[in-house]
Amino acid sequence: MDIGQLRAFLAVAEELHFGRAAQRLHVAQPPLSRTIKQLERELGTSLFDRNTRSVRLTSSGQALIDPAREVLEALRRAEAAVRSADDGEVGLVRIAFAGLSTHPLVARLARVVRSKRPGIQLELSSQNFAQPAMKRLVQGHTDIALGRWDVIPAEVSARVVMRDSLVVALPDTHELARACRLSIARLADEGFVSLPPHEGAVLPDRLRRLAHENGFVPGIVQVAPDTQTALALVSAEVGCHLTLASVADNATNPHVVFVPLDESAPDVDLRAAWRRDDRNPALRAVLDELLTLDDAAPRPSPPDQVVDRLVGR
Repeated sequence: MDIGQLRAFLAVAEELHFGRAAQRLHVAQPPLSRTIKQLERELGTSLFDRNTRSVRLTSSGQALIDPAREVLEALRRAEAAVRSADDGEVGLVRIAFAGLSTHPLVARLARVVRSKRPGIQLELSSQNFAQPAMKRLVQGHTDIALGRWDVIPAEVSARVVMRDSLVVALPDTHELARACRLSIARLADEGFVSLPPHEGAVLPDRLRRLAHENGFVPGIVQVAPDTQTALALVSAEVGCHLTLASVADNATNPHVVFVPLDESAPDVDLRAAWRRDDRNPALRAVLDELLTLDDAAPRPSPPDQVVDRLVGR
C-alpha cells in the first residue's frame, strides 16, 4: 500500500464514481481502476461493489476511509514541517547568556519569538560569566551566546546588541554616594568587592586596567561569585564594586547606589555571538528578531537624566 493508492482510494470513496474521481486526480480512468484493483489484491479484500450503474463502498472500504485520511493528513503535516524548518519557522535554538544585565533582553527576545515564531523552541542557559558561554558556542553546545568579550574567535560572528558603560556601586551611606560622577582615582583607598578573575572576565580586567592607569592597585577585600552577591556585599558596606550601567538599570537593592565613572574604559558593550558556519534557518530567524529588538539597538552612553537616576536623585 502506498500514498498514491490511498489518494486514489479516497477519491473514489468520496465521489463514488470512477470517472469523476479520475477527473479529480487528473488521470485517465483505466489507470485509476488498475490502481484500485492492485490495492484490493494487496489487502486481500474488495473495497468497492461496482457495476455499470453504481459504485458502493464495502464494509472493508468503509473501514479504510478514516485510516487513509489520517495517513494523508500526517503526510501533509510532515511536508509542512519540512517547509517550515527550511523557512526558519520551526526548530530549536539554544541561547547561553551571562550576567544579570542580559536578563531583560533575553526575556524580551523569548516573548517575541513565542509570539511571532511559535514553532521555534528556545533553550535558555544562564552562565555566571561570558567566557564559558563563548566556549559552549565554539564547541557547538549552544547556538547564540550573549556576553562581553575582548577576543572573538575567528569562527564566530558577533554584533553589539546593547551599548553599556561602567559605574561604581557604593553603599548608600558612603560619602561619595551622592556624587554625579567619579574618577576611579578617588577610589584608590577603597576596598573593592570583585568578581572572580577568570580568563576573559571583563569587569575584573577593567578594574585592574583603570587602577593601573591611575597609579594604584585595587584593594580586593572580597571576591563574590556573581553580581547579585557582589551587590549584597556592597549593601552590607563590605566595599565598593565596579559594574555596568545595565546592571544598575535592573538592580533593586535600596541600599546600593550607582555612580558613573569619568574615565572612558575599553568596550563593555553586550554582544550576541554565533558560529559563522551555522546554517540552521531557525537560528537566522531568531537572530533577525534579536537584532531588531528596540532594546538591542546600539545606543549612546546614559544621558544626564539617566545619570541622575543612577545616583538616586
